[in-house]
Amino acid sequence: MTGPRALVVVGAGGHGREVLDIVEAMAVAARAAGRPAPYEAVGMVADAEPDLELLARRGARFLGPLEALGDLDADHVLAVGDPVGRRRLEERVAALDSRPAVLVHPSATLGADVELGPGVVVAAGARITTNVRLGRHVQVNVGAVVSHDARVGDHATLSPGVLLNGAVTIGVGAFLGTGAIVTPGCAVGDGAVVGAGAVVVRDVPAGVTAVGVPARW
Repeated sequence: MTGPRALVVVGAGGHGREVLDIVEAMAVAARAAGRPAPYEAVGMVADAEPDLELLARRGARFLGPLEALGDLDADHVLAVGDPVGRRRLEERVAALDSRPAVLVHPSATLGADVELGPGVVVAAGARITTNVRLGRHVQVNVGAVVSHDARVGDHATLSPGVLLNGAVTIGVGAFLGTGAIVTPGCAVGDGAVVGAGAVVVRDVPAGVTAVGVPARW
């Protein structure tokens, strides 16, 4: 029986600490089922020095700037909420010998025929139903719902409580704020931002910011 794979969290802020919770919950669930933990978080990297006191309270090690990842035999996860920043980090990490991990909190549910791209993170209480495709480094935050036949592009962020109804398409690098709703069959374009609590009832063009009920831009 092999042991857990070493994992480095890229990003040492609040989102990074939340990702640590997912890693630890996955380990607890695996051991309870008699399996080895899939990952062990060995530390966090970031270009700017984080709040070391907060990391110490989590028992997390700060390993230094992003390039420190290249010195380790470890997989990685990009724990940055901003899609643009996450895409830039992926470009930099590509030069290092590290593989993106896929993390799914054990309290999340995934239905049949769900495809998770490299680097996807699914947080606690998220619900993903059937025939869903999530691209590279997509983040599905706490309590978000992705319904049947949805497509979510690379680097998109679904904030806590987002609801994607059936046959929704979310573009590359889109950001959906807390509690945003996308109604059935609608699309959100590449790089668009949907504000917190907004309700999308028609397609949102690429690159715009949509807010309100119904969402306008």
